[in-house]
Amino acid sequence: MASELYNTIDALSREKGIDPQIVVSAVEDAIVMATRKYYKSQENLRAKLDKETGKINAFAVKMVVETPEQVEDPNLQVTLEDARKVDPALEVGGELQIPKVTEGILGRIAAQLAKQVIFQKVREAERDTVYNEYIGRVGEIVNATVKRVEGPDVIFDIGKAEARMPRKEQSRLESFAIAERVRVVIARVERASKGPGVVVSRAAPELVQHLFQTEVPEIYDGTVVIRAIAREAGERTKIAVMSKDKDVDAVGACVGMKGMRVQSIIRELRGEKIDIIEYHEDAVTFAEKALQPAKVSRVTVVDSSDKHLEVVVDDSQLSLAIGKKGQNVRLAAKLLGWKIDIKSEEEKRQEVELQMAAMAPQASTPLENVTGLGEGLVEKLSAAGVTTVEALADMTPEQLEAIEGIGPKTVEKISLAVNNYFASLDAGAAEGEVPAEGVSAEGEVAAEEVAPEGAAEAAAGEIAAEEQAATPEATVKAEAASDEKEEREPEDGSAPEKTE
Repeated sequence: MASELYNTIDALSREKGIDPQIVVSAVEDAIVMATRKYYKSQENLRAKLDKETGKINAFAVKMVVETPEQVEDPNLQVTLEDARKVDPALEVGGELQIPKVTEGILGRIAAQLAKQVIFQKVREAERDTVYNEYIGRVGEIVNATVKRVEGPDVIFDIGKAEARMPRKEQSRLESFAIAERVRVVIARVERASKGPGVVVSRAAPELVQHLFQTEVPEIYDGTVVIRAIAREAGERTKIAVMSKDKDVDAVGACVGMKGMRVQSIIRELRGEKIDIIEYHEDAVTFAEKALQPAKVSRVTVVDSSDKHLEVVVDDSQLSLAIGKKGQNVRLAAKLLGWKIDIKSEEEKRQEVELQMAAMAPQASTPLENVTGLGEGLVEKLSAAGVTTVEALADMTPEQLEAIEGIGPKTVEKISLAVNNYFASLDAGAAEGEVPAEGVSAEGEVAAEEVAPEGAAEAAAGEIAAEEQAATPEATVKAEAASDEKEEREPEDGSAPEKTE
């Protein structure tokens, strides 16, 4: 018949869900430590529990060697001759057990030490049992009861063990009362040095998936499949569903009649928003759906191997597509598994303009081509890093005056010279224009050849005036030629007419 001590150990083992032999070993180790502390010995001590009597015997163990020369430590080894004085049946390599008296000599301190060792061993065994029990149940939904609150953490009773829910695994919309029953997800199992080793969560996407499986029969029986879930607990969840039956609407089945099914899930999540999206194999179409409620103008695949999309939306839809603190696009990217860049129509237009400008050849004209700039001024500008007319034209008067040796008057001179240079370019471009429709260049030349002599001279004068109109000197010469023409005598010999 088992002793009372062993029966107590057996009851404790069943309560903690651990092997009774683990508790027995803990008791034996405790007696060994108490005995060593009492005898202050370095011997190899062991203890053994007698199940029938409940007595714990302690003894020192020494290895049997053949000769005295082989004895390196008298506390651990004994010669064969000395060992056979105690037990004649011993051989070399055997163990000699020397009993140690423990009854009546282990005081209060030794008993307290034994108690601590037993508790420590039992806790370690309990943690190992919990770890082995729940390590294979990670991701499973369990019913838990709120046991207590320790700072930001909530401690739950999940049956055979306690579980901890840290702050980051909680929804900001939720608060818990003692003895409240909730559903939680086993997030991970840790070999913690102290405290519960099971970590549970109410923020994991698996909780939303389980709630939909519970509320939507089509998901439970496999007609509707949940393909992806992206969640930010307490804020918003996006769930992509697909129907295997063409006659079943996946989104409608999840929403339910008058929204009853999804509203039940929202109540369980304390008012968290849920977007139910129809899944598409095509990433472009799926991205348009995932960014709802924003309306997408177009979606472009930037890099299919890198899973990179560019989405363009109307200027008024940009903030809605991005969402509060980027939440909408962040959840859409998680749902798709693609990187998403969102741009407005205006941003895209400016980007295209910059690309076109970068592709266009850049003109580069040396300063020496500009008449009106002296050699000294060109040298000053070149020393300041301005070597082209285009760079000079882009500079402001303040930037020019910042160059050493250039004042306001010089700035005006530079401005006039640059303006004249570009005006001459425009005039040259106008001369090279294509003739008007229906009139050929050869026709114009032929008309000039058959025109009267006076008309030809007038046309020549006008052309000369247009070619030299860029400078004031050319204008004066053109006026002089006109006056000279007016004073010319007619061919019939009559006196010239005077005009007032």
